Amino acid sequence: MATTAQLFEEPFDADEYIERLAWRTPGGGSKGGAEAFDPKRLLEEFENHIEELKQLDEKIQRRVEKLEHQCHREAKEFAHKVQDLQRSNQVAFQHFQELDEHISYVATKVCHLGDQLEGVNTPRQRAVEAQRLMTYFNEFLDGDLRSDVFNNPDKIKEAADIIQKLHLIYHDLERQLIQEFTAAQRRGEIGRMREVAAWKNVLLYITFHFFCMPGAYLRNDVFEDTAVLCQRVNKQVGEVFSSPETVMAKLIQNIFENKLQAHVREKLDETRHTDVEQYLKNLNDLYTRTTALATKLNEFNLGSDKHTFLSKLIKSIFSSYLESYIDMEREYLRTRGAMILQRYYDSKNHQKRPIGTGSIQELKERIRQRTNLPLGPIIDTHGETFLSPELVVNLLQETRHAFERCNRLSDPSDLPKNAYSIFLLLVDHLCVDHIDYALEIGLSAIPSSDAKNANLYFLDVVQQANSIFHLFDKQFNDQLMPLISSSPKLAECLQKKKEVIEQMEVKLDTGIDRTINCMVGQMKHILATEQKKTDFRPEDENNVMIQYTTACSKVCAYVSRQVEHVRKSMDGKNVDTVLTELGVRFHRLIHEHLQQYSYSSMGGMLAICDVAEYRRCAKGFRVPLVLQLFDTLHALCNLLVVAPDNLKQVCSGEQLTNLDRNLLHAFVQLRMDYRSARLGRHFS
Repeated sequence: MATTAQLFEEPFDADEYIERLAWRTPGGGSKGGAEAFDPKRLLEEFENHIEELKQLDEKIQRRVEKLEHQCHREAKEFAHKVQDLQRSNQVAFQHFQELDEHISYVATKVCHLGDQLEGVNTPRQRAVEAQRLMTYFNEFLDGDLRSDVFNNPDKIKEAADIIQKLHLIYHDLERQLIQEFTAAQRRGEIGRMREVAAWKNVLLYITFHFFCMPGAYLRNDVFEDTAVLCQRVNKQVGEVFSSPETVMAKLIQNIFENKLQAHVREKLDETRHTDVEQYLKNLNDLYTRTTALATKLNEFNLGSDKHTFLSKLIKSIFSSYLESYIDMEREYLRTRGAMILQRYYDSKNHQKRPIGTGSIQELKERIRQRTNLPLGPIIDTHGETFLSPELVVNLLQETRHAFERCNRLSDPSDLPKNAYSIFLLLVDHLCVDHIDYALEIGLSAIPSSDAKNANLYFLDVVQQANSIFHLFDKQFNDQLMPLISSSPKLAECLQKKKEVIEQMEVKLDTGIDRTINCMVGQMKHILATEQKKTDFRPEDENNVMIQYTTACSKVCAYVSRQVEHVRKSMDGKNVDTVLTELGVRFHRLIHEHLQQYSYSSMGGMLAICDVAEYRRCAKGFRVPLVLQLFDTLHALCNLLVVAPDNLKQVCSGEQLTNLDRNLLHAFVQLRMDYRSARLGRHFS
């Protein structure tokens, strides 16, 4: 049986079970086993094992029946216990109900007795309380607080309770006096008004009477109505009251705390979460008009410190809005600027390319600055600069409004900080997201220096970028500087502006340099395709009819166009700087180009004519250095045609005397008669 139990190990598989049983039986294995296959022995083993399984089944069945019987017996015992507990619980619940009814009955009797006692005690307590309040009221009227409750610091809560009750009595009396005063005012009885006003603390009549005066607020302009109302009642207040400044102050306080505050809340709360732009406009307009109204009211007699009084009233109305103003301003500018930019690029059907940042981009920038190589694919912008004057005007206008609101709505201590945060948003949107992006695209669009017939649009980018930055600089000086000029934020703003300028100048310089390289490359292409070796060695020396070569004509025409392009694209000293660099490279190209040929006598004359035309073109640069370089080159070309005996004299001339003799010798070596005329001896 133990062996049988081992065969029932989990997981049980009938086929596996039969196989393992056959394997354990001698002669029951496969034919390749150690013993020959014996079917009879295997059958006998199966029959014996079946008998063992039957016995095992009977044993297990008897055990199951025993456990079931035990389970039924315990279930009955548990059911009896539950029934006993339920009966006990029912008895306890009945006792609880009886106790609850008894408690309710006793409580009813106690409440009834309490009501009877209260009915007797309440009138007596009220009479005592009234007498006590009358005593305290008399002390207040006399101005002599003798009771211990008003002089003992430990009884401050009790004193506060007494004052609260006296205030209620006072308020009722005051209401009656106000009604009497209002009736006298309507009848025009100034004497009766003065008599009523003489009562102590009657000034609160203003809250009801003048504030709710019929016809006081019939127009839509609450600020103008308030100014007119105060102007109208000021004279009457002076005639009626012994302290007119206190009365006018109370009137104005109630107008601010009720009428104006309700008007401001209505205008601002309806747009605060739905239209931030309109909310900011409304906030600025309401605050401006409120401060203007306060300036008008400052003309009245409101006490010794009326400026502080009016400032506190304005703060009480706008404090909750001003606390969150700059956060909403920044969020609005951030959203509005992004929308203006996206709308522009959508109109151009342009998907902004991500501009790399971090160390990789910085490395690329340094490589580009030093090598002038375009890092990345060249982009064809089809002449589009991706700079928009309209977009710039919109951004600057939004920022101008923001600076104006910031100046008016910011606390003086926070004004420089808030203005600086607005300036940073302008830098991000205008300088980084627009100008810097356009410069990056412009740099990517500059063709390589060996490109043929390349269209150079980067100078157009330079022109527009300069114009835009002038507008940016004007807003910086006109609107930001007055807000930060006397604060530490001035240094931060100037530093930020300097960083922005330097970053853009680096890219502008890089782009201009690469553009000049392209111009020079185009000149090289013209010279390479148009200049023939026979131009300076004509077959018929006596039949040369042209003034200058075709290559010279085309180069000068191209250079003149580029000079004009530079003048239109730049201003100030930048024009001279760029034209100087272009002129120097132009001269270097022509100088090196002329040294590639050998010259006959007539060819030398033609070369002089070419250089004269180049010099005439160089005059258009209006740069003395460039003209001087071509004057010197023209003098050098004279060495190509001067008589051999006059070489030494020409080399000692004013324009050539300071030049390196090797350079002079190199030009003389270009003459076809250099060897035959033994011209080298003049330089030995």
